[in-house]
Amino acid sequence: MGAMQLRRILWQGDDHPGEGRLRRQLEDEGYEVHAWRDPADRIYGAHHHACDESLWILRGSMEFEVDGRAYPLGPGDRLELPAGVVHRATAGPDGAIYLIGQRR
Repeated sequence: MGAMQLRRILWQGDDHPGEGRLRRQLEDEGYEVHAWRDPADRIYGAHHHACDESLWILRGSMEFEVDGRAYPLGPGDRLELPAGVVHRATAGPDGAIYLIGQRR
C-alpha cells in the first residue's frame, strides 16, 4: 500500500451512514477503530500523530485545518490524515461523534 495522501472525502449516499457499516469498512482497510465524542466547540490545538488516521463523522460536524486550509466535515464525511501532518480541529456547534481509524 502506498503512502497515504491528505484528502477529504464527502459523503455521496442518500441515506445516513451507519456506524457499523463505516467501522467495518475502516477495519477492512487495516485500521484499528475507536469511537470518539467531542462536546460543542471543542478545540484541538496544533498537533500531529505518529500513525496514519482516518476520521469518519457519524453525527455533528468538525473542521480540520492543515497549512491554513479548512477541511469541514459533516455526517458521512471522511478525512484521511497521514502520519506527521500537523493539524488543528474544532468540533461544530452541536459537537461531533466520529470514528477514528489508526494504522501504523
